[in-house]
Amino acid sequence: MPELPEVEVCRLGISPHIIGQKVTKVIVRNAQLRWPIPEEVQLLTGQEVLAVDRRAKYLLIRFATGSLLLHLGMSGTLRVIEQATPVVKHDHFEVAFTNNKILRLNDTRRFGAVLWLADNKDSQGLLSKLGPEPLSDDFCHDYLFSHAQNRKVPIKTFLMNNHIVVGVGNIYANEALFLAGIHPTMQAGAISKRRYNTLTDIIKQVLNAAIKQGGTTLKDFTQADGRPGYFAQSLFVYGRAGQPCLVCKETLLEIRQSNRSSVFCPKCQQE
Repeated sequence: MPELPEVEVCRLGISPHIIGQKVTKVIVRNAQLRWPIPEEVQLLTGQEVLAVDRRAKYLLIRFATGSLLLHLGMSGTLRVIEQATPVVKHDHFEVAFTNNKILRLNDTRRFGAVLWLADNKDSQGLLSKLGPEPLSDDFCHDYLFSHAQNRKVPIKTFLMNNHIVVGVGNIYANEALFLAGIHPTMQAGAISKRRYNTLTDIIKQVLNAAIKQGGTTLKDFTQADGRPGYFAQSLFVYGRAGQPCLVCKETLLEIRQSNRSSVFCPKCQQE
């Protein structure tokens, strides 16, 4: 699944091509995604794109009357292409613009989403209950520590709770915990304020580095221009179970937490 850096890279990739452009046509080839694509998306015709924002892993294309909310799901790709580009299998949704460009969503598994937020009202509550953005000032040294008090859940599970903080998905939770020297099974409430300060800074650094380098190369994801991301080359632990730690050469171990893979170094990451 594309994580926060991949979605942010996608936002950066599509924005220059569609901001300031008016919609000429909306085409829905398959409305049955995670939720049915609402008929209201047809009202976009003639409207101008004012901005492209991101909240967690959701993209929000802003118009005067509301926002088009997009989620890439497990396998979705969002491309800006020429209008003459042939349609291929799993091209479910697209928006055409006055500059002869098309914003096209391809989603093999159909776990993605296309919704319309009239007047920017979050009627389904998808955004209202989310925690702070990890790259914002709201995600500060005091925040994680204060919210972790008396929590007995493992720190990795705690970090991946979108009600606590958004966008620290499996890949980057693995990486941040390794760089902070924290074992993924430690209880969130048992970690010191000093270590949370370090972890907060590292989460920001890891995500910023991923965005700068173009997002992680995932099997089902490519950037808006079709190129894969490159941050996977810099991963310390994710996807490297059984290989030597890049710091101490100890063999990296893998466990399952909440049905997700946690890879860690038993020597560098202490409980």
